[in-house]
Amino acid sequence: MDFRKIFGFIPEVKSPDEKKLSFNVKLKWTLIILASFFVLANIPLFGLSNNALERFKYLAIILGTDFGSIISLGIGPIVMASVILQLLTGSGILNIDTTTDEGKKFFQGLQKILTFFFIIFEAMIYVLMQGLQAAPGLAPLLIFQLVLGGLAIYYMNELCEKWGFGSGVSLFIGAGASWRLITSAIQFINQQGRNCLTDFTGTACPGKVFVLIQAIINKYPTELLSAAGAIIVTALIFLLVVWVQSLKVEVPLSYGRLRGYAVKWPLSFFYASVIPVILTAALIVSFQVFGGILENAAAPCLIEGGTCTGLAKFASYFGWVGRFIDGQPISGLAFWMGSTNLLELTIRGGFLPRYILQGITHILIYVVLSTIFAVFWVKTSGMDSKTQAHKIASSGLQIAGFRQDERVLESILDRYIMPLTVMGGIAIGLLASITNLMGALISGTAILLVIMIFFQFYQSIVQQHQTDMNPAFRKFMMKT
Repeated sequence: MDFRKIFGFIPEVKSPDEKKLSFNVKLKWTLIILASFFVLANIPLFGLSNNALERFKYLAIILGTDFGSIISLGIGPIVMASVILQLLTGSGILNIDTTTDEGKKFFQGLQKILTFFFIIFEAMIYVLMQGLQAAPGLAPLLIFQLVLGGLAIYYMNELCEKWGFGSGVSLFIGAGASWRLITSAIQFINQQGRNCLTDFTGTACPGKVFVLIQAIINKYPTELLSAAGAIIVTALIFLLVVWVQSLKVEVPLSYGRLRGYAVKWPLSFFYASVIPVILTAALIVSFQVFGGILENAAAPCLIEGGTCTGLAKFASYFGWVGRFIDGQPISGLAFWMGSTNLLELTIRGGFLPRYILQGITHILIYVVLSTIFAVFWVKTSGMDSKTQAHKIASSGLQIAGFRQDERVLESILDRYIMPLTVMGGIAIGLLASITNLMGALISGTAILLVIMIFFQFYQSIVQQHQTDMNPAFRKFMMKT
């Protein structure tokens, strides 16, 4: 099949005529996309029955979505398609030369087709496996809405890449995680819809800042310690991550033909960025969600007198995955992979020895998987020593004091890249898992995502738009 004929029928966002868009144009489109994202996140799915959506809470952060809304699929299909194509091209199974215009178009076309496939596939899986349970007779309508939401996210991402400040995927993840951080801190509408600010002493506030104030006024020591602990842990983790994010190794380079002209090639301590912890958290949460879906499917086998046949019987064989209450694992492998707020349990007196063992396994799993994914990502995404040495040599640069030879470059970069990859993977897994266990306002993965994503946006804006942004805004950015 010649896929190139199909590519022409797929709608796409028109690229701008200008080579470089101004800061104001990019800012306008980024704000429009961001506003559209939040509007879509608040449009509920029609025909959705009562669901245990709490189990999707952490997966929603990683997928940049709000489960139960029309964009419940989030960036999942885009990321899945991208990862699979990266694997196929990185391993040599697909031979696509992305350095040429034709190769780039072919790669992007395949990615579109694969993304559309996963939009339809994931929508069907969520509904048919009752992850998002439809009301009787409304399953096709629910799938249709999920597909529409998936397409909306895809084209908003494409619009952001061509007309905004960069990756829409990163923007959606950062925006969703930031919104959860803000609501966790200062939300004043409780689950019953009551405004705690109008009855500050009588109605409990969900936001930890207001909980802290209420605890001081009403003299509730337990609530005071709980809220203060969450806020302090979050602040400390933020400061620690910002500091670690600034760590880097600078490799001195020089131009072979221009004496005295030198540059530095920065290698970040988190060399693989936040990708390893995203993949780790997504794997663990997906495993837990999958376990919950299997438990729902196996319900007839677990209820006395139920009809245990077909899909229910098949699902019952996976009881070892775990048992769940309100979407939270209480036993099985899903429990030992997960985390519990140890600080909260200690303050409220519900601490049990099993939670220490769970905490240890949680940290080990995060550290090991983050390290594996870091090495895997570096080797398959063109960040390895060999590829970087080729890029440096192609640009006419060389290591200061060494002859211009790719093999020399590669051997020297080997001293830095792989150690940084392993150490960065261990560190980012350790930070994320400890934050999960210490009960910050949001998960460790979400904190890492917020800091790293918006730091990357900041660097990109400063590098590309120092000259054309508003003077007051430029002054603020430079000071920051």
